[in-house]
Amino acid sequence: MRELRVLLNISAEDFLSYYRGDAQTVIAQSKDGRRVQFPANALRPFLTHSGIQGEFAIRFDENHKLIGVMLVV
Repeated sequence: MRELRVLLNISAEDFLSYYRGDAQTVIAQSKDGRRVQFPANALRPFLTHSGIQGEFAIRFDENHKLIGVMLVV
């Protein structure tokens, strides 16, 4: 299993386009400078009234298939 860490700060208003299905993926830059793209619906459990903020661990397999997203505390 592989993992990338990303810092996200997505307002609730901005996340609406993902929630409505207008946008399917989130593209972010990992802390080590790599670009990572993953399904937006993986962030739904972390959505609050103020949006999505924090450091997240994006886990994927050797075929680059998403395993999961975890909030790093």
